[in-house]
Amino acid sequence: MQIAESRFGTAASFANFQDGIALLGRVFVAFLFLPAGVGKLLNFTATTAYIASAGLPLPLLGAAIAILIEVGFSMALLLGYRVRWVALGMALFTLAAAVFFHDFWALPEVQKVLMKTQFAKNMAIAGGLLAFCAFSGGRLSLDYRMASNAVSRNDRLDAG
Repeated sequence: MQIAESRFGTAASFANFQDGIALLGRVFVAFLFLPAGVGKLLNFTATTAYIASAGLPLPLLGAAIAILIEVGFSMALLLGYRVRWVALGMALFTLAAAVFFHDFWALPEVQKVLMKTQFAKNMAIAGGLLAFCAFSGGRLSLDYRMASNAVSRNDRLDAG
């Protein structure tokens, strides 16, 4: 705690800093996923064709799942709702996208560099999402608010 107190004044101000950073991280992740999901929704036919071209089965279902995760889960992450489970689902989705759509190992040498970069980007995004899974979304989240309300309700019940 000594580092927190020397750089940020008090442990409380360090916690506020962490909460702000967690919120900013959630905003940045949603900024990536949300427009992608809306694009898939607005171009549903092209999305299903792209999924089918990757050789995946049930492209309609795949497109629906992608839209659910990219729009629904990113909104939940942004709001801080069920952050750990949402982040885990988004991380698994991102890893699957890396394997099925950025398969650099199956490409000719001249095309590998860009696809390897895209694969690495997905791995890094999944890593960030796993950090949210491990540490949650901070106090500036619906999860924190709902947990605080539940504790407050239990205190009132215990007192009454």
